[in-house]
Amino acid sequence: MVTTPPTNAHEYTVSQLSRAVKSTVEDEFGHVRVRGEVGRLSRPASGHLYFDLKDDKSVLAAVAWKGVAARWRFQPEQGLEVIATGRLTTFAGQSKYQIIVEQVEPAGAGALMALLEERRRKLAAEGLFEAAHKQKLPFLPRVIGVVTSPTGAVIRDILHRLSDRFPANVIVWPVRVQGPSCAPEVAAAVEGLNMLPPDGPISRPDLIIVARGGGSVEDLWGFNEEEVVRAIAQSAIPVISAIGHETDTTLADFAADQRAPTPTGAAEMAVPVRSELVATVRDLDARLYAASRRLLDTLADRLRASAGRLPRPDELLATPRQRLDLAATRLGAALNSALQAKALQLAAIAPRLSAGTLVRGLEQQRQMLNGLAGRMVRAASAQIAALNLKLSPPARRLQPAIVNLLETRRTSLERAWQMVRSLGYRNVLKRGFVLVSDEKGKIVREAARLKGGQIIGLEFADGQRHARVLPAAGQAGAPEKGTTGPKEKPAAPESGQKSLFD
Repeated sequence: MVTTPPTNAHEYTVSQLSRAVKSTVEDEFGHVRVRGEVGRLSRPASGHLYFDLKDDKSVLAAVAWKGVAARWRFQPEQGLEVIATGRLTTFAGQSKYQIIVEQVEPAGAGALMALLEERRRKLAAEGLFEAAHKQKLPFLPRVIGVVTSPTGAVIRDILHRLSDRFPANVIVWPVRVQGPSCAPEVAAAVEGLNMLPPDGPISRPDLIIVARGGGSVEDLWGFNEEEVVRAIAQSAIPVISAIGHETDTTLADFAADQRAPTPTGAAEMAVPVRSELVATVRDLDARLYAASRRLLDTLADRLRASAGRLPRPDELLATPRQRLDLAATRLGAALNSALQAKALQLAAIAPRLSAGTLVRGLEQQRQMLNGLAGRMVRAASAQIAALNLKLSPPARRLQPAIVNLLETRRTSLERAWQMVRSLGYRNVLKRGFVLVSDEKGKIVREAARLKGGQIIGLEFADGQRHARVLPAAGQAGAPEKGTTGPKEKPAAPESGQKSLFD
């Protein structure tokens, strides 16, 4: 059995040793600046930033907490050389040390320029900088939107320059032009101006100026962010970029429709000089007046020259006037000659216009009319004869049919009449019956309806008579028995025939 020799060395637990190392490292490296290339960068859902700082021999783990990284105006990207400022500590869970980064910045202008060039190539490949997408600036905008800081000298320079050249309505959209919030505020301002309605309470601008004073690359970095570049490139309103001095260049300048070297230069591009416009208009008016006068003078000279070559009106009318006078003289003589000739013709015709001549003429006309009438009668007779010849065969065929039809109708009518006569009441009267009617002419069918003393009418086959009804037996005025009275006729034998009046 091997025994361990006794020692005075202190024994640590793992946690104690980790805390001791952590304390030593943090005390020794409480504030450090480390230069290295960013590698293996990740940002989980928690919002914290994890990345590596490396050089050609070593790797250092780096952590930036969410609240700290959100305040950085420069965000590290993989492959970029940066300088990280923070404190060194250990992570006992994995037995490693790491730097807690509080601030990060690019390691010199070369790195920023490399990042800027890489971003420029990327956006250019998407077509955001193509000249075909550039819009023409309005000649005289009514409303100008300015995106800049409201407290800097830039806005004062722009307003002063606009007032000197051509006063216009200006809408200032205040933004931060430096720091982490610069890019989102500028992008939101450009998009907000585009969203204003043309007829709203705040007029929609005809032109936008994005302006900032000069500064370092880091100060102007907000105008190199993609969201600003995309907002300017997608703007439906023309945009003038006036960021920094003439030597400063940002990606917003490539995306804008026009780049101005300074904010003052942007104001000069936005509007013309009013006095120059007035002078130009006056000069054009004077030139137009002079040109009109020259044209009128030239036309007047041409008119005078043409008028000189034309004959005078008296010369033009002299020959027609002479012809008119000659024609008027000849017309009077011609009228007198014509009247004399007509008078001679009338004198020659007058003897032939006697009464006998007129009678003979009328007789000739009458004979002519008689002859025409005779010819017309003969022509009409010939046409009627021709029509008779055409109609004779159908007429001969039609006559027997008409005769047969009339005979049939006559026979039917006779039969109907015989039936009417056989059913008539007068034939019944001829057999000995009498038709009895009261004073009003109504037929009486029952004896009970007759009263004593009533006058009735009797219609026989050969005529009519009136009679008075005697009272019935038992009534006042009835004849006594044994008295002479009308004899009752014996009852007619029953023949089986009913009365026609039942």
